[in-house]
Amino acid sequence: MHQHSEPRRARIAVTLGDPAGVGPELIAKLLSDPANRQRADIVLLADQLELNSAIADAGGVEVAVSDGPSGPHGIQVLEDNTASQFSSFRAEVSEAGGARCMHQLKRALKMVKDGEIDAIVFAPLNKSSLKKAGMTEEDELRWFANQLDFKGTTSEINIAGPLWTGRVTSHIGLEDIAGRITKDSTLRAIELLHRLRWESGIESPRLGVCALNPHNGENGAFGRQEIDHIRPAVAAAREKGIDVQGPFPGDTIFLKREHFDGIVTMYHDQGQIAMKLLSFDGGVTVQGGLPIPVATPAHGTAFDIAGKNLASVASTQNAFNVAVTMAEKRISREGCEAQVADSVPVKQDLLLKSTVVEIASCCEISYSELTS
Repeated sequence: MHQHSEPRRARIAVTLGDPAGVGPELIAKLLSDPANRQRADIVLLADQLELNSAIADAGGVEVAVSDGPSGPHGIQVLEDNTASQFSSFRAEVSEAGGARCMHQLKRALKMVKDGEIDAIVFAPLNKSSLKKAGMTEEDELRWFANQLDFKGTTSEINIAGPLWTGRVTSHIGLEDIAGRITKDSTLRAIELLHRLRWESGIESPRLGVCALNPHNGENGAFGRQEIDHIRPAVAAAREKGIDVQGPFPGDTIFLKREHFDGIVTMYHDQGQIAMKLLSFDGGVTVQGGLPIPVATPAHGTAFDIAGKNLASVASTQNAFNVAVTMAEKRISREGCEAQVADSVPVKQDLLLKSTVVEIASCCEISYSELTS
């Protein structure tokens, strides 16, 4: 098998988030750190005057800008000279603020479709502003999926330190949750979290699964979701080689969090309350399941401190770190697949499977992951 060159650097598109909030100053702080430019090629989707304003709000930090393509020497600012079309005011919900966010995110998604970037990092958005600007989806994740015409399984993934959580249901009313908990929906959530934890650098993810009902349903006394759906989904996942346990009562599973790399919850607040108590300042949200890694700080636009240089960059830095790691993992996987394609004639099925297994072992990837 012939040798291949080193994997290329990850290419990360970054947007400023809602212009009325803390997003611009957080991105300026992120981009001012030379270590981030060493890790990835960064493209900022903003006009230069927006970057200048963000730098001022961040206390005058220095952001190295390249005259050409991005690299360790500087970021690339992809202007389209449209900032004047979206007039908004600091700390105010507005149609213009939401429209500016969607405009830049659409530019990033076009770059995804054109194969020009490997991941997206966006600063906090304001849902009210997005709704005013015409977003009809229940959340940004569904908007991303619709923009990409992606029909596969998705889930918001929340991160607090080493622990990741995924959800079977997300932004729906409590009265609708029980009917959405099925074996298939739970299994898809387990499989997705397993794959994303692998992409984040955990070679053999350990997962736990929450129950829906109090006391794990008390053998059906408080509901049958655990018996009819959740336990069968866990068993099916284990048959596929996933290291997963459960269901465990929702009020105690997070006390056992050191045993897991990820926890699958049944609904939004079941996981979010615990995760925000564990790591509110450093939390990250990943738009899980999309064809490309998309990460953002888990906090909001913080209108009350916007422009005051008080916002902590911790969550934004963590979101960048996660996006780069996931992008690098995918690039590595693509390199392994290229080795298979270059080395084995397509018609030689038995030899192909043997070679795929050999390369998967070398790259620490399972055969099913490499061929899916």
